[in-house]
Amino acid sequence: MTTIQIISAIVFGLALIHTFAAKSFETLSRRHPRHAGLLHLLGEVEVVFGFWAFILIIIMAFVSGSDAAIEYAESRHYTEPLFVFVVMVVAASRPVLDAVQRLLKSVARVMPLRTELALVWLGLALVPLTGSLITEPAAMTLAALMLAPQIFRPGIPEWLKYGALGVLFVNVSIGGTLTSYAAPPVLMVATTWNWDSAYMASHFGWKAAIAVLVNATGVSILLRKYLHSNTSDIKPKAGEVEAPKVPLAVSLVHMIVLAGVVTLAHHPVLFIGLFLFFLGFVQAYERYQSPLILKEGLLVGFFLGGLVVLGGMQQWWLQPIVSSLKPLALFFGALGLTAITDNAALTYLGSLIVGMTDEAKYMLMAGAVAGGGLTVIANAPNPAGVALLRRGFKDESIGAVGLLAGALLPTAVSAVAFLAL
Repeated sequence: MTTIQIISAIVFGLALIHTFAAKSFETLSRRHPRHAGLLHLLGEVEVVFGFWAFILIIIMAFVSGSDAAIEYAESRHYTEPLFVFVVMVVAASRPVLDAVQRLLKSVARVMPLRTELALVWLGLALVPLTGSLITEPAAMTLAALMLAPQIFRPGIPEWLKYGALGVLFVNVSIGGTLTSYAAPPVLMVATTWNWDSAYMASHFGWKAAIAVLVNATGVSILLRKYLHSNTSDIKPKAGEVEAPKVPLAVSLVHMIVLAGVVTLAHHPVLFIGLFLFFLGFVQAYERYQSPLILKEGLLVGFFLGGLVVLGGMQQWWLQPIVSSLKPLALFFGALGLTAITDNAALTYLGSLIVGMTDEAKYMLMAGAVAGGGLTVIANAPNPAGVALLRRGFKDESIGAVGLLAGALLPTAVSAVAFLAL
């Protein structure tokens, strides 16, 4: 233990406390209007880890020198935050969203359910499972934008919104385990442990799919009486002119860009270049576009970048815990630690341990993905969901305790699936 390691653990703990207290800052902003802007900023969950990462770098500069602080900050890998930002913006573009909505509406109409109920079920079940193909951040973005006008709106009880949010977060976390490239925690170990997509599908994917279907079905049953037929379509508000229909060629270009970004996920120079082309194309065909979610994407990228900086200093106490646990204890330990760290960081630390048995590897991964919905920081796509859905909650803020409570039951279902099946 060095001085800076102890300080980093304290700062990380303060960031966690800030995460759980973020909703309180919204209340304080109304009580103290003179400082409402600053308090509102500190109440943004996406700002928390980026804010405390800056604090850590400043402290590190005083303790270890500015050169050491800069060297540490530059030694971190920021590919994941950049990728999540880019894939969020592209996946949320109107042509992509319209194409996905049309497809799901076609599927919903042939299902033996009311169309609006079928759409909710598909948004909570099928879309998270497609995260194994288009990556979890893209699946989270699409699901959140589709479900927002149906579930996260006035008229739905707050407790039920948190229940649906918990199901969405858990299902996205486990829904990316059918392949070896889509879920961040899997990506961290796939090469080191020689886990290909066939291995993931046979050991994790089918169990995750069962849990996803159970979770989505359960919350859809609770939601059914609150859903009305007029929530199945996103209609223009009074006085607004309906946007022109998106041509097939424009939709195809957006889909190709999304596929390219996913394919180039490990090559930031290339997918950033593709993204710049995408921005130019959007500008060229502006009449077929909606405003891009650049602000939300940047906030999420800032959050994940902060997590990279803070999380990189926690290995000294996390790795001994992970390496000392027996397989079953490792499952529950990983499930709990994921809630306060990040499941990708946890599995990465596991990949550094020499001599782990196959059973221990399975338990570490299963616990990490099962616990990926418990908190905002548990899984990389969660901040994207928070950024896109928080306006549907009271005070336009998502409470950490509410999310934890909403995710407990779907997390338990996931745990049973991975342990008992």
